[in-house]
Amino acid sequence: MYLTSEIKADIFKKYGGSEKNTGSTEAQIALFTHRINHLTGHLKNNQKDYNTERSLVRLVGKRRSLLDYLKKKDIEKYRALIKELNIRK
Repeated sequence: MYLTSEIKADIFKKYGGSEKNTGSTEAQIALFTHRINHLTGHLKNNQKDYNTERSLVRLVGKRRSLLDYLKKKDIEKYRALIKELNIRK
């Protein structure tokens, strides 16, 4: 499996501050980015997997709304996160 509990814990520790802080905006965006990167790689090999394509579009929308929220709340954290995760805007 591509997303084990250890990987999730590392993401939450790095971006959320601790492994227990799973609800922070930055940690959620980082987790969505990890999942989006995995699904993008999957779709490069399986172009006709339309269910995965739909899931990818929904995930990108969720991440976009969280990024918009973070941008309104704290522009400096937004800019730092965009730079660190290499998300193009």
